[in-house]
Amino acid sequence: MSRRALRSFRENALIYDVIVVGSGFSAIAVTCNLIEQLPASAKVAVVGDDPGFGRGTAYRTELYLHRLNVPAGRMSLLPHQPDDFVDWLKRHGRLMQAGDFASRSDYGLYVRDTLARLLRKRDGRCRVDFIKAKAAGCVERYSSTLAFHLGNGDEIAGRNVVLCLGVGNASLPVDPDGVPPSLRSRIIENPWRLSWLRRVASSDAVCILGSGLTMIDQVLALRAHGHSGRIDVLSRRGLAPLGHARELPAPLPIDVEALPDTISEILKSLRGKSRTVADWRGVMDGLRPATQALWQRLSSKERSRFLRHALPWWNIHRHRVAPDVFDKFEKLVSDGIVRFHAGFLKSLGAQEGRLLASYRVRATPSPGGQAPCQLQGESNAADRRDQCGLARQLHGNGARRDQPLTAPEGDEPVSIDRPRSPWSRDPGECRFRGDSPVRDLAGPTLRSRRPDGGTILGDHRRSGYPGASQGRSRGDRFERLNLSGRHDAC
Repeated sequence: MSRRALRSFRENALIYDVIVVGSGFSAIAVTCNLIEQLPASAKVAVVGDDPGFGRGTAYRTELYLHRLNVPAGRMSLLPHQPDDFVDWLKRHGRLMQAGDFASRSDYGLYVRDTLARLLRKRDGRCRVDFIKAKAAGCVERYSSTLAFHLGNGDEIAGRNVVLCLGVGNASLPVDPDGVPPSLRSRIIENPWRLSWLRRVASSDAVCILGSGLTMIDQVLALRAHGHSGRIDVLSRRGLAPLGHARELPAPLPIDVEALPDTISEILKSLRGKSRTVADWRGVMDGLRPATQALWQRLSSKERSRFLRHALPWWNIHRHRVAPDVFDKFEKLVSDGIVRFHAGFLKSLGAQEGRLLASYRVRATPSPGGQAPCQLQGESNAADRRDQCGLARQLHGNGARRDQPLTAPEGDEPVSIDRPRSPWSRDPGECRFRGDSPVRDLAGPTLRSRRPDGGTILGDHRRSGYPGASQGRSRGDRFERLNLSGRHDAC
């Protein structure tokens, strides 16, 4: 392109100040805050083709048992209006207080209503264009902008980009080639397409891979649809998220600068604090606003130690379940309906017309020969991988760089070298970082691929469910376990 043509393009082309790529919850939450914070002269584009605009995977569910995992009083989209969600619930006839746990369906409606309300304010707000298309590729333009190729053939350019690409579809961690075509439909790779529940008979045995929050959601969905059979859960450690207290404890203020410098000493300090309060949850809630500051002061060595040893326990203490949901789930466990197995999926096959999942038992000595431990059933592995074509393309051309280690609450997962943005502010306020105009809100985080769990704040809490072994993975052996019945999986 000639200099004259380049100058003409710069003068006439519409270049957005911010391009938000995505149309799920993160994209709409960012857009709402941009409308609130950017000047009227700013221009924002939201690019996405999701028909469930603004609700994403988590908040489009209609099942009443699928609740938020955070009290309503902490779920406002707008930091300067902390009671916004609670007020919305009251206006819509939901008799809930700030400490109650609303349905995720209601929260999805709140998100869309909030965006609509902000867009109705014509005076004094920035321009927002919604482009119903898929961002297929990204290239650098003129040293100061990024241009996105859209699925409809168009191209748009922006000075700052926020990637809200989601976590990708669930995928199997093993090759299912050994499964005959007649049984492939019994492998459920996307449990959020709840139509799979219609294929499960009431007495069928079900095998679920992964023991995080999604597992609890699917167990309760099964029971709500009349399922009465056994449910086997296989995960690396055989643990599951803990529950919130019915009476929320007051957060214990945590002085991050006063904490030690190593993970071991920090854990020791937190355990000591948990013994000084009536409920350990107060310690975890006190850490909530200080998480990024704590992570940033850790050395790379200590961050690595956290990822290797403490992450699962952080997950189940930090991301807890609503009290009534937890009580329902705990009863299923105590009644023997839900059973936990700690191990690693090795293969999928078939035997006598049933799906066969073989896994390696975790943390048992290996004194001799090995034999496969078998689970007869259907299986879905909620292994989260970066399957987004745009993200792969950005990574391939060097525009996206994964940080060696990332933070539990999304601390700077990716960055691009670009001039400082005029809108740069502290990213903890959902704004932009001066040296990183590309912000990936759904990139690599510290959430484990299949969150399983344990206990971190002292031996006064349970460390796992019955039947799940908790030792090291070295020296694992293979055992044989036969589970009768047909298994569906989610």
